[in-house]
Amino acid sequence: MQIQSVSVDDYISQIPEERQEIFRKMYQTINDNLPEGFTQGSSYGMIGWAVPLETYPDGYHCTPGSPLPFISIASQKNFVALYHMGMYAKPELLNWFVEEFPKHSKKKLDMGKSCVRFKKMEDIPMELLAEMSQKMTVEEWIDIYETNFKKK
Repeated sequence: MQIQSVSVDDYISQIPEERQEIFRKMYQTINDNLPEGFTQGSSYGMIGWAVPLETYPDGYHCTPGSPLPFISIASQKNFVALYHMGMYAKPELLNWFVEEFPKHSKKKLDMGKSCVRFKKMEDIPMELLAEMSQKMTVEEWIDIYETNFKKK
């Protein structure tokens, strides 16, 4: 389910009312804790943060001319999703998150390759998301991306 929006407020106004407050809190938690250099925007029908083209002119190899995506959040039909490319690309960060999750939630971790799904809004561990957001700088993400994904 993609939501076309022009701003965070526009996106949030289009999701179910019962999700709006917690989604805004999730957005603010990530936004307030990311290291400097990431920019917020809307892409792929989600709210996200990326490395801007001014910082990394090569951009994203899958969509030439677009910023390098890093974290996105989305309201899907049955859950709220957090997509973190850094966890997908850096096993140490993924392992840290998987080990820390049970300390912040009584629920079983519902996770795919880069997607963490939260079916109940009250189960979103904001403190853990804040800490996770601080763990990778723009420079580290670019280095990992170039090492693992960028077509040579």
